[in-house]
Amino acid sequence: MAFTHLHVHTEYSLLDGSSKIKEITKRAKELGMDSLAITDHGVMYGVIDFYRAALDNGIKPIIGCEVYVAPGSRFDKEANAGDDRYYHLILLAENNRGYENLCKIVSKGFVEGFYYKPRVDYEVLREFSEGLICLSACLAGEVQRFLNRGEYEKAKEAALRHVDIFGKDNYFLELQDHGILEQQSVNQQLLRLSEELGVELVCTNDVHYTYAEDAEAHDILLCIQTGKKKADEDRMRYEGGQFYLKSEEEMAELFKFAPQALENTHKIAERCNVTFEFGKTKLPNYEVPEGYTAWTYLKELCEQGLCKRYPVVRGEKDEHCKLSKEQLWDRLEYELNTIKTMGYVEYFLIVWDFIHYAKSHGIAVGPGRGSAAGSIVSYCLEITDIEPMRYNLLFERFLNPERVSMPDIDVDFCIERRQEVIDYVGRKYGKDHVAQIVTFGTLKAKGVIRDVARVLDMPYAQADSIAKMIPNDLHMTLELAMKQNKELKTLYDTDPEVKYLMDMSMRLEGLPRHASMHAAGVVICAKPVDEYVPLSRAADGSITTQYIMTTLEELGLLKMDFLGLRNLTVIQNTQRLIKKNHGIDLDLNNIDYADKKVLAYIGTGNTEGIFQLESGGMKNFMKELKPQSLEDIIAGISLYRPGPMDFIPKYIEGKNNIDSVTYDCPQLEPILEPTYGCIVYQEQVMQIVRDLAGYTLGRSDLLRRAMSKKKADVMARERQKFVYGDDTEGVKGCINNGISEEIANKIYDEMTDFAKYAFNKSHAAAYAVVAYQTAYLKYYYTAEFMAAMLTSVMDMSSKVAEYVYSCRSMGIEILPPDINEGESSFSAKDNKIRYGLSAIKNVGKAVIDNIINERNIHGVYRDLEDFITRTAGLGVNKRALENFIKAGAFDSLGATRKQMMMVYIQIVDSVNQEKKDAMAGQISLFDFADTEDKEKYKIQMPDVGEYDIDQKLEFEKEVIGIYASGHPLQDQEQKWRRCITNMTLDFAEPQEGEESKVRDKSKVKVGGIISAIARKFTKNGAQMAFITLEDLVGTVEVIVFPRQFDKSRNLLEEGKKVLVEGDANIEENAAGKVIANTITEFSDIPSELWIAFPDKETYQKKEQELMTLLMQHNGKDKVLIALAKERQRKMLPIGYWVNVTPEFLEELKKIYGENFVKYLQ
Repeated sequence: MAFTHLHVHTEYSLLDGSSKIKEITKRAKELGMDSLAITDHGVMYGVIDFYRAALDNGIKPIIGCEVYVAPGSRFDKEANAGDDRYYHLILLAENNRGYENLCKIVSKGFVEGFYYKPRVDYEVLREFSEGLICLSACLAGEVQRFLNRGEYEKAKEAALRHVDIFGKDNYFLELQDHGILEQQSVNQQLLRLSEELGVELVCTNDVHYTYAEDAEAHDILLCIQTGKKKADEDRMRYEGGQFYLKSEEEMAELFKFAPQALENTHKIAERCNVTFEFGKTKLPNYEVPEGYTAWTYLKELCEQGLCKRYPVVRGEKDEHCKLSKEQLWDRLEYELNTIKTMGYVEYFLIVWDFIHYAKSHGIAVGPGRGSAAGSIVSYCLEITDIEPMRYNLLFERFLNPERVSMPDIDVDFCIERRQEVIDYVGRKYGKDHVAQIVTFGTLKAKGVIRDVARVLDMPYAQADSIAKMIPNDLHMTLELAMKQNKELKTLYDTDPEVKYLMDMSMRLEGLPRHASMHAAGVVICAKPVDEYVPLSRAADGSITTQYIMTTLEELGLLKMDFLGLRNLTVIQNTQRLIKKNHGIDLDLNNIDYADKKVLAYIGTGNTEGIFQLESGGMKNFMKELKPQSLEDIIAGISLYRPGPMDFIPKYIEGKNNIDSVTYDCPQLEPILEPTYGCIVYQEQVMQIVRDLAGYTLGRSDLLRRAMSKKKADVMARERQKFVYGDDTEGVKGCINNGISEEIANKIYDEMTDFAKYAFNKSHAAAYAVVAYQTAYLKYYYTAEFMAAMLTSVMDMSSKVAEYVYSCRSMGIEILPPDINEGESSFSAKDNKIRYGLSAIKNVGKAVIDNIINERNIHGVYRDLEDFITRTAGLGVNKRALENFIKAGAFDSLGATRKQMMMVYIQIVDSVNQEKKDAMAGQISLFDFADTEDKEKYKIQMPDVGEYDIDQKLEFEKEVIGIYASGHPLQDQEQKWRRCITNMTLDFAEPQEGEESKVRDKSKVKVGGIISAIARKFTKNGAQMAFITLEDLVGTVEVIVFPRQFDKSRNLLEEGKKVLVEGDANIEENAAGKVIANTITEFSDIPSELWIAFPDKETYQKKEQELMTLLMQHNGKDKVLIALAKERQRKMLPIGYWVNVTPEFLEELKKIYGENFVKYLQ
């Protein structure tokens, strides 16, 4: 007798199954089983991983799914009575036809039947039943549910319906026993039903975790799913601890009353034979114009592109081109023949087609991405805009004739119009042939600690401190963290509570947490997607595959990355503003990429808004690097990553001191000269292997891959060939090229070290081009560029505030929105930027476009009444009008904001009444009046003056999100800058791969206005507060605990300007906070009077006279003395502090000189 588990939930029954696929397949083998099924809840996410893992462990994979069946129609989305919203049913694929049908069924569940769960119905089951074996499932199955209620006849009807759909030989009644009372009774009735209907039985265990001891960790996982705590009484549980992968012996003991049921499991397993074909490309068909084949069409496009791209080919001069006309034709022919031989002609046509569509429809496309920039075919087809030979980019890094794998061209599009390109692809190949791709968020090291701690009701501070002990590394695991952090290991060994937390977390670490849509991935198929893979539906309703990107590639499907890049939108909008303001059609392909002024500007570190270079770390690196060429920027982008950062000092030293650069052999010089003797790029590794040891570029790419993946056995074999050569493979070896054994081995060791960090130069070059373009625009067209930057972040008020601050510090005036001057987006003119009208809340872009269109056709709006009359039918309601007034958009209409707020409702009502009268055919006296009289009839503005500046700014903040015409802190900016250690911006959540600018628990000073306050009571009844502190660039949350709350109670009011000294509280994946230790009102912070002297001797001569003078003006302003020659400064004792008046300041300037006295308020 043999047994096979046919009801198994893996980690892909999200937050419900905790069986890790690699672990459970290994465990099945250990238990002596020769087969195992996967039947996740409603999904097939894990099928391919499971298939591979099962084969790796020498067991047969059985592909299945536990589907949800709607009691009526899958389209019926009305709330059904509790449990009967859906039933469970196990489906197993007997063959490849069954797998295809299972994909269809599971896809229909998501695409058509989703309601709480992905549900199918009997219509779907009947249509796609071929090749499937059906089991009646658990207590939630339809048959079992009726039996459990004592409705035997209904259960019988349900079973007969299943038999009718799947056939008697393909339907089995499922026995389970997890020690649950109901199962005993249901099992007895299933035996009776089996006998009556002649339907065979199977026994299963509803496996949700691998080992019996995983029951606790699984229970915690359920709590994470449901948001409950372990101690909660009323929550979902899997009682009894029996849901693990049991041995055949355990199952035989449980079901000794039905041995045939045990035997049937293996018989079913023997019938199930699904196979997958990996690596065979399944490209969609690209229709070429009549008279062409795909090959001749691609060839013609490339030949035309070569003539267009290279002046040399047209017989003209080109100082940048390194190759002759003949060499260019040879390179093109070599690449085209490689593409043809590898079978990727249609691939290039498909990519060319949608990029051509985007460019011809004014959709911005990036200059390239990834290794595709190394291809002259890509360059000729305008898939990329980087000339590969100019930057020593290698085609074989992109498409290796010695390693057949699908090329990978990722494309950046304007973020606002990316979807148009995806829609075009959908129209061209068929909507059902195109889908976006799923991706999974996982329970990572720090996150799982926090999740499990919450379930265990552990104090937040304790969980937070443990999570913070885990190093910030992308590939960090809890096991690795304990090896790296001795404090964490000690805590684990000595504190039972922490040990339990860590043990439970380690069992759950790495499990998928949720499915979401990949930001860029799109799959394009020759047939409808669900004929290849199952589909699901993302949160926003779009259709995605159930397999991740790498799995789709393994199955030979065409996967493309359609990325939305905000900076491309910024570049395009900047070009539009340049054209409008200066009449210049700026072509960024023809700018000077070696402009010393632009490179020097990047070296200042003023790189806000410059692509790839605006993070704090990158700004500092650029200041240090002081790039002299685009090559330096390419290297900078490649080096500024964890790992390669260690080589930055060597690179900078080489750049600044060429004599310090040495090469182990002359052959290295031309390869490493651009990077000052450092190996920075993957392409350099390939060139070294080719030029020193005589490898082909194809073979050198294989070695590079082996090095980057640390394949020790391959690397050891290749070392021999690299050093000594190999005649059988045509590898000459370093020794035969005049390089000593010692030097060859040294170079190989260095390559091995660098290869795991080396970056793809093609990718870095493409991104360096975008970085340079944005820097060029910012340097020469600052206002236009910053206006476009502001438009791109219009919906992110914290970013808007940051860029507005940056503009002001560059001397660019920020103007509030204006109904007659403004555009929908931010606009620039004469070094001034005007706020975009679309930034005003509760108005909407369509309404703004209507308003601007009306203005363009019929002229500017003369006054408030004219505006309301002309836009009454354009969707402008009272709320919109109020927000326009508050934002200052009507300031040019000849009335104050306060006046307009008093009368706008009256004008709206008057205009509406006139409309009604006109529709009713009534004539008013107004209709007979001439223009002069009409002015008299107009509603007059009341004499109420204007709001004070603080109120105006408050209104702006309310309706725009930031202060547009000024800032309440502006008059105190000097004092604010002087007193703080950090801006609020420093506490923003860091970008991916970046460290926080502030260290956790470090002492900080932040200053600003209290813009919001939430008071809370602790468990002990003490009062505390959470305040939002806003400075010139953003906001930070400040936590005021009870002791500090009592001391500062009178300062904790909205609108107060305060300085907070405290401790930084920095968490992962969240904005930082400040825990307040002291809070001081701005007005209580002393101003500073600085008096400078040329040297100490001069000061000593005048000291007595100065002290006497200071004591005559006693006050609260600090006095500081500066000695220029000695570069010393000191603060005078409090007895010499003064009260600075304008008169006193003038007196001091007369005595000590205008430039030697400075008053900092």
